[in-house]
Amino acid sequence: MTSAARPRVVALGGGHGLAATLVAARRYAGDVTGIVSVADDGGSSGRLREALGIPAPGDLRRCLVALGEPGSVWGRAFEHRFEAGELRGHALGNVVIAGLAATTGSFIDALVEAGRLVGATGRVLPATLDPVVLKAQSRRGDVEGQVAVAAAGDISCVSVVPADPPAPSEALDAIAEADQILLGPGSLFTSVLAVVAVPELRAAIRQARAPLTYICNLRDQDGETTGFDVAAHVAAVIAHGLTPDTVVYDPDALPVGRLQVRSIAASVADAGTGGHDPGRLAVVLADLVG
Repeated sequence: MTSAARPRVVALGGGHGLAATLVAARRYAGDVTGIVSVADDGGSSGRLREALGIPAPGDLRRCLVALGEPGSVWGRAFEHRFEAGELRGHALGNVVIAGLAATTGSFIDALVEAGRLVGATGRVLPATLDPVVLKAQSRRGDVEGQVAVAAAGDISCVSVVPADPPAPSEALDAIAEADQILLGPGSLFTSVLAVVAVPELRAAIRQARAPLTYICNLRDQDGETTGFDVAAHVAAVIAHGLTPDTVVYDPDALPVGRLQVRSIAASVADAGTGGHDPGRLAVVLADLVG
């Protein structure tokens, strides 16, 4: 990357947390790629996954909208949920992605076309195209399925079944070419660590030339991270085979604990939503890659 170039940024995770990171990254990056966990087995995503044998589309949809043209009709439509009939509970974007996958014969191409509809600046890729089940070791023993894992409590580690699903080549190439790799925020075990539970992705991040920044959650989460401080979040990431070069946390959110990696304390919370403020987060992340 030359001094005049805008960085290539790859962000990994799932759900609302990754969407906030993508909104932040698009403010300073020249190229943005989101790599999203597809182990969700609940709600509209779970129903479409079970019926059609496709990767769970819900978090992919949310991230496409995050990279889309703000306020666009298609972006709003993608988030619309039907309230009656056979489509009750489905988000329109999930159904559109499923239809595009059937029409194009390629789930990756379907996401490209969906990105065009919402005017996405950047691309969104699944962690794997294979149907995977999230598995956790917990105080209840082994638990399978994202919904069950989220409710298990006392989770020590997560993995996917089958154990070694292939990652899309586009995702591996994006990681290799990145100037900055971002992980999180989001549900620690069922979103953030679920995506790097794909071994090829984890290996690619370890081999990448770009530094890895972990963006810590703003609060603990019942059933997953009750009582966790920032250090406990980072320790879980390290236990799953990745050591962040930097962790970004809000000093007014979780207690910090004893961190063993470089850390940056910054006010990145949005008081109105309770989530990360993309504008504040963008300032911190841009400075790291600058």
